[in-house]
Amino acid sequence: MTDIVVVSNRGPVSFRVEAGKPVASNAGGGLAGTLRPLLSGSNTTWVSASLGEGDRLAAREGLLDADGIHVVTVDLDAAVFQAAYEVIANGTLWFSHHQLFDLARRPRFDWHWHEAWAGYRRYNREFAHAVAERAPEGATVLVQDYHLSLLGSMLADVRPDLSTVHFHHTPFAEPETLSVLPLPAAGELLAGLAGFGACGFHTERWASAFRRAYADPALAEAAGVERVPTTFVSPLGPSPKALAAAAEAPATREAVRRLAESVRGRSLIVRVDRIELSKNLLRGFWAYEELLETRPRWRGEVVFAAFTYPSRESLAEYIGYRSEVEHTVERINGRFSTAQWTPILYDPADDYPRSLAGLVSYDILLVNPVRDGMNMVAKEGPLVNERDGVLVLSRQAGAWDELGGAAVGVNPFDVTGTAEALEGALTMPPAERAERAGRLRRTVAARPAAEWLEDQLRAAAAR
Repeated sequence: MTDIVVVSNRGPVSFRVEAGKPVASNAGGGLAGTLRPLLSGSNTTWVSASLGEGDRLAAREGLLDADGIHVVTVDLDAAVFQAAYEVIANGTLWFSHHQLFDLARRPRFDWHWHEAWAGYRRYNREFAHAVAERAPEGATVLVQDYHLSLLGSMLADVRPDLSTVHFHHTPFAEPETLSVLPLPAAGELLAGLAGFGACGFHTERWASAFRRAYADPALAEAAGVERVPTTFVSPLGPSPKALAAAAEAPATREAVRRLAESVRGRSLIVRVDRIELSKNLLRGFWAYEELLETRPRWRGEVVFAAFTYPSRESLAEYIGYRSEVEHTVERINGRFSTAQWTPILYDPADDYPRSLAGLVSYDILLVNPVRDGMNMVAKEGPLVNERDGVLVLSRQAGAWDELGGAAVGVNPFDVTGTAEALEGALTMPPAERAERAGRLRRTVAARPAAEWLEDQLRAAAAR
């Protein structure tokens, strides 16, 4: 795979500085954590952003390569990175693709934002220069996620020999939501994506929204492209063997034991999420509160373990959201707790063994995002769960398209409906629980992560 180039914002390894020396650590979960084991030993080139002084020091000392992956970092000006990553990628495109805008208040497309868009363009151009310089003749370039949406047209201009694929790990904005952006920026976004040989999505829903953007007259005129990109659908799944090994690790088993001590034989609802607006934590807690309020028999009988960790705390919306989440947990616990029972076990630490212990131990796994490209927790949970747990899943998660037949579906905005789904899961007969859990395991296991990577390579080969 020496003629394969992977491109993403975050690379397979990151470095921190200790005593003046760079010290490596594996990149966190998500995309990097999924791709690294798939590419291990392949001699693939991976182009990513330099995310701190540790990465820069490791680059100077020639220490970036990891597990047979040749890592190339793009060292961006701090102001350019902040504008591209925080203001545009996280603060605008994420909100657009997940339909999170509070249109009465935001977005605010003032001169600061337009300067940030120029930074986003420069960020993509710096990546284009790095890829163009490093990619072998005729190489396949696999570009990951919305941070690098402009890269396709830039690479097509300077390296038309490359076979390029872009994969969106988020949903794609509906045309009316994309039209909220300033029209020249929306057009530039679509023109950039049109430069790729193919664009991939986790579900046909997101691919359809993408194609409809090019059919919208105003957006199409702004994009000014003659070719609508080829699309393909490839759901990402976990790596079953690696996940099973992690679930059996000593740290995980100890976390399982500690969790069982806290729950004391009660039924256990679990969620494992970033503290992120799209994940819909608040309505999950409100639904649990409604369950306890309107069905008092569950008081003292059910524990809700919320294993969460902070996200994007440089954005004011996320700081405020975390505060509201924590206040809601405190209020519910203050209202219902007894000397023997705490309704919500809330832990905002980034602790993987603890999160995995929750997936092993749940009776109900609540995954209720307002909108999600896929949601890997919904797939990982059924693979490692040891209790024939029930998956309560938002129909707006990409995972619903695969798992909806065996999960209990909810409208993520309907708090009463979610409370009813929780009670239905709590009272579900054991035989039905086992049958649903078995179907979930078989469905997830049939689609390992390696197939998602192979689909991208096939899409590139079809160019």
